[in-house]
Amino acid sequence: MADAYVPTPKDRFTFGLWTVGNPGRDPFGEPTRAALSPAEVVELLAKAGGDSHGVWGVNFHDNDLVPMGATPAEADAIKGSFAAALKKAKMRVAMVTANLFSDPAFKDGAFTSNDAEVRAFAVQKCMRAMDLGAEFGAKVFVFWGGREGVETEGAKDPIEAEQRFRRAVDFLCDYSIHRRYEYRFALEAKPNEPRGHMYFATTGHYLALIPSLKHPDLVGVNPEVAHEHMAGLNFTHAVAQALAAGKLFHVDLNDQQFGRFDQDFRFGSVDPKAAFFLVKLLEEQGYDGFRHFDAHAYRTADRDDVVEFARGCMRTYLILKDKAKRWAADSTIKSLLKQINSPSKDLDRLCETFTKSHAETLLAMAFDRAALAARPLPYERLDQRTMEILLGVD
Repeated sequence: MADAYVPTPKDRFTFGLWTVGNPGRDPFGEPTRAALSPAEVVELLAKAGGDSHGVWGVNFHDNDLVPMGATPAEADAIKGSFAAALKKAKMRVAMVTANLFSDPAFKDGAFTSNDAEVRAFAVQKCMRAMDLGAEFGAKVFVFWGGREGVETEGAKDPIEAEQRFRRAVDFLCDYSIHRRYEYRFALEAKPNEPRGHMYFATTGHYLALIPSLKHPDLVGVNPEVAHEHMAGLNFTHAVAQALAAGKLFHVDLNDQQFGRFDQDFRFGSVDPKAAFFLVKLLEEQGYDGFRHFDAHAYRTADRDDVVEFARGCMRTYLILKDKAKRWAADSTIKSLLKQINSPSKDLDRLCETFTKSHAETLLAMAFDRAALAARPLPYERLDQRTMEILLGVD
């Protein structure tokens, strides 16, 4: 029997050089695996994707590909071997980003730093990352402000910090237009790590910022499962808000237990029900962007197990995609949803479009509150049937 969960390029699955290439280092321990070159990462993902070439592409931070301080000759050699590996594996680059958080120069932030020279360096570094990404055909530029925040509120004026951030994004949008790169910028939120108090801690913060930018049409968001879950937030709701605003430009898939450090576990491995509703939303809303697995294999994994990790991310997504179709087609689910929902086009029209007549009609209506309160809402049964579908019970 053919395996129904084999990925193909149509699934638009991508990984980062820093994900499968992670050597097993964590905040408390040294690497447990040998470092991989960019070309070796591509080869590993080609193995994970199998004969179907199921991995669409590989993404990178600027210095994941070309280390800081590399000579032009060294940079050309690295890019050459990476390009050759991509061609052989039939992969491409979908997204590029700049590392503005690791280097000590960014100890107080990048775009929001109090030091004008650091801010200028950060913008320059992004411009060069955009140039590098454009060489490989990237059309999405992600920005995660890993050091944009404070430990003590006296350090920065938060309004001025936001203005600095806004000016930097505006500048980079203009640079993209000037160079005809056609980038779409995706802003990535994260609460309370690694700074004590992060600016733009949630996806909603960025969605509120975007309309104030010079080129709001070029800027969207890149929500990440772990970043919202680590603060106890509902990631599916964040993605729904971004979709409704037309601003889901990219999405980072992994998993995370609440209250832990940023774990970046294999997609769906911690909370499969939450992952199910996320996949259901993306698929039913027709999201046509990349599904990027920003996750790391366990520190205990060897190279073969890293391949299994990458396969597992893709396989779980496809299994949950299939489960979403079964959920929508299930007769019990259909019956419950029909019972739960009480539609009325007339009432919706009355409440959603203001006219003087609609207002007067609404004010004159009498509602039976006891009857409204008595209507059954069998959510327990709905949730149990959802669990049964997830667990494979017919």
